[in-house]
Amino acid sequence: MLFEKFSISLHSACDSLRCTSCDFKVSIFRDYAWDPSTNYLFLRNNMPDFDKLRSKLKVKKGWCAYGCQCHAMSVNVFMELKKVSHVKWVCAGH
Repeated sequence: MLFEKFSISLHSACDSLRCTSCDFKVSIFRDYAWDPSTNYLFLRNNMPDFDKLRSKLKVKKGWCAYGCQCHAMSVNVFMELKKVSHVKWVCAGH
């Protein structure tokens, strides 16, 4: 789960992420992970329609599949957003 650090000991998963590359809201699919074959064109044509995305989403308990129209990422541990260098996602506010 991606999070923003609020203090040394307190963190929480952000559910309001936005991509600064494609200017699209980041969708979160709990208990799913992306198939490794998921690519940019697939995301661009199908995000955020779950029914269309289902072919590349695999049920995986404890994981979260994050995606916008240009990047997809699956995680099963908390990660600091600023340490994920290949995506340009920011908190859009709560």
